[in-house]
Amino acid sequence: MSTAPQIGIGSVVSLWRYPVKSMMGEELNASEVMQRGLLGDRAYALIDSSDGKVATAKNPRKWPDLFDFRATFLEPARGARIPPVRIALPDGTTVTSDQADVNRILSNALGREVTLRAAGRGTVQAEEYWPDMEELDHRDTVTDFTLPEETFFDCATIHLLTTATLDRLRELYPLGRFEVRRFRPNIVLELGSGERGFAENAWVGHTLAIGAEVRLSITSPCGRCVMTTLAQGDLPQDPGILRAAAQHNRASVGVYAAVARGGTIRRGDSVRIE
Repeated sequence: MSTAPQIGIGSVVSLWRYPVKSMMGEELNASEVMQRGLLGDRAYALIDSSDGKVATAKNPRKWPDLFDFRATFLEPARGARIPPVRIALPDGTTVTSDQADVNRILSNALGREVTLRAAGRGTVQAEEYWPDMEELDHRDTVTDFTLPEETFFDCATIHLLTTATLDRLRELYPLGRFEVRRFRPNIVLELGSGERGFAENAWVGHTLAIGAEVRLSITSPCGRCVMTTLAQGDLPQDPGILRAAAQHNRASVGVYAAVARGGTIRRGDSVRIE
């Protein structure tokens, strides 16, 4: 047990995992946290049969409809075994990963030939579209990037976000709907101070203690992309979401973290900074 001084900063208000990369996921009351993040997070992805790249909403020109699909596990995920996943299609039908015709059904729904694959050995690539926005590193172009080995994560295994950041972005861009689901975090924290600001930026290089067991090393700000601007259900497409983050916080919303010590995390857990 760490003996470092700890400062209470708030509590966990919601937990999220996304069983299939770039599809809608599921909100949790509790989760095991492993070395690869919340158990079952990004356990599956769709692979484009034409080029072997991962299907991602980061390139909505190629994959415009991924946010119309929702993935949930058929049974609780425990330990190293990842259970089959159920995918709800835009037309209201469902398919499971253990169906023999799952790839045909998903390919027909997406209009591209794809294979549903579980994370495993090796590395894969994906594509990212950069909108025409002067604050970004690239403009109106598509770039390739390599995902971390043996995973379907873009960069890090955990994304944290505070309600303080969302509140600050709402103040800066009142017309925007800054809802949690736009940003696809794993852990949402509410600060005890009630502040509105980009509080997470000051945590980089520090460790967060969550509940009795989990310790997360905050590694970097979480740079955001075109995904945050896309329509989701009743959320409209809105480029102003990303523009506000780019103009006021270097296009970052939340922070990335690595797991220093795993365990169980629960909604309502206290959060301390070491």
